[in-house]
Amino acid sequence: YNNRITSFEEKPQGDGNWVNGGYFVLEPEIFDLIEDDTTVWELSPLEKLAKDNQLSAFKHDGFWQPMDTLRDKVKLEELWDTRKAPWKVWE
Repeated sequence: YNNRITSFEEKPQGDGNWVNGGYFVLEPEIFDLIEDDTTVWELSPLEKLAKDNQLSAFKHDGFWQPMDTLRDKVKLEELWDTRKAPWKVWE
């Protein structure tokens, strides 16, 4: 499959596209795209990399659930407590 990213937009509402899981493998030259501590990674650097055909992705089709909020934590703990956690091989 084609894993090249041709555009990047941070958190569009309900578009049905793939999400960025936040893990990157980068070349040292990436620092040329970061002006200072105020540079927002998801804006100019990732947008420029996509535009320049320099951004690719690994598409993970398995279970993925963030743990960014208390609600996420509760959901993951409920999966674990009910032995329905898809990341665990239950004996």
